[in-house]
Amino acid sequence: MTMFKLPEYREPPFDGPPLKDAPPARTAPAPADGVAPSGFHALSIFPEYFKIAGAGGKSAWLLPAESRMDCVPVLREPASGSWIDVVEFRNLKRGDLVVIGRTEDGSEGIYVNSSAFCDEETTSQEAFAFRTGRSRETAYSRDYDKLYELLRYEKEHGFIMWVLGPAVSFDYDSRNAMASLIEKGYAHAVMAGNALGTHDLEGALLKTALGQDIYTQESRPNGHYNHLDLLNLARGHGSIEKLIEMEKLNDGIVHAAVKKGIPMVLAGSIRDDGPLPGVFGNAYEAQDAMRGHARKATTIIALATQLHTIAVGNITPSYVVRDGKVRPVYFYAIDVSEFAVNKLRDRGTLTVVPIVTNVQDFLVHLKNNL
Repeated sequence: MTMFKLPEYREPPFDGPPLKDAPPARTAPAPADGVAPSGFHALSIFPEYFKIAGAGGKSAWLLPAESRMDCVPVLREPASGSWIDVVEFRNLKRGDLVVIGRTEDGSEGIYVNSSAFCDEETTSQEAFAFRTGRSRETAYSRDYDKLYELLRYEKEHGFIMWVLGPAVSFDYDSRNAMASLIEKGYAHAVMAGNALGTHDLEGALLKTALGQDIYTQESRPNGHYNHLDLLNLARGHGSIEKLIEMEKLNDGIVHAAVKKGIPMVLAGSIRDDGPLPGVFGNAYEAQDAMRGHARKATTIIALATQLHTIAVGNITPSYVVRDGKVRPVYFYAIDVSEFAVNKLRDRGTLTVVPIVTNVQDFLVHLKNNL
């Protein structure tokens, strides 16, 4: 039984100064498809409220139910009432009413609630700022303990999303540990690239990853052909599911996800071999597919993949609205490179917990403790 308890959300003091007397937020129409008006407001990862004038002169502070950093807030005004939509620049339509203003303190009808889930002693100097981080000298034992409790809670009450780099599949123990976590219900979606899927399936078929034995790490004769043979076989079968069925594959990360019905988004890159059937070759289609799961996520764990980690971090806010309540989204980034985990914080995901370690040790720790 978990002892984990979600922190209470602290709503801004709208009934007191200065927010009580704040003016309504201003809007301006998008001048063309995909173009925001001058002075547009860009969202951060934090809960942001917009004061919107309603019928009869009454105003209300509106919080977007879903958010995303570096998107723009758009005012929607149907007959049933107003709300704030969060829109990527590429998805703006001419005439969309975009909120304008660059302040975050309520003076322009825009308020960023940057300390919504903070402890009493925690303060924030800036509502949204870059360049923070932790180092390889940090002790992570407390982070592990908190993560064990969090995952036990999220298994039943949340949506756990994993972002996996190919290194997860290169080692026998880490590969088995990740598959076990999926099988035991500690994953609700998996984001990765073509490489993770390819080398994990290579491990299931040939017990190698990039031609190296996943247990001994020794190179096999002609092993550099193994991932290409796997890709060719998968493309011949037409789908990953058909490959698993016809080749009787029965272990690994992809097999566990398919067996459990866990959705996987495999985003392609310019250097992909193959790729596997089902890999998104269009970056924006991949982004949309990732966003579809990220908007449901309550905990995200990213392992040994700098670009995918930053990509998912940039489409994930620090909060999510569940059953009418605002709760935090927890984000962990794990990599043996201090630079890689802290770069996510430098790119604006200020709530991330970086852990500097190799993913093999991390995953085995999780499996053994969960």
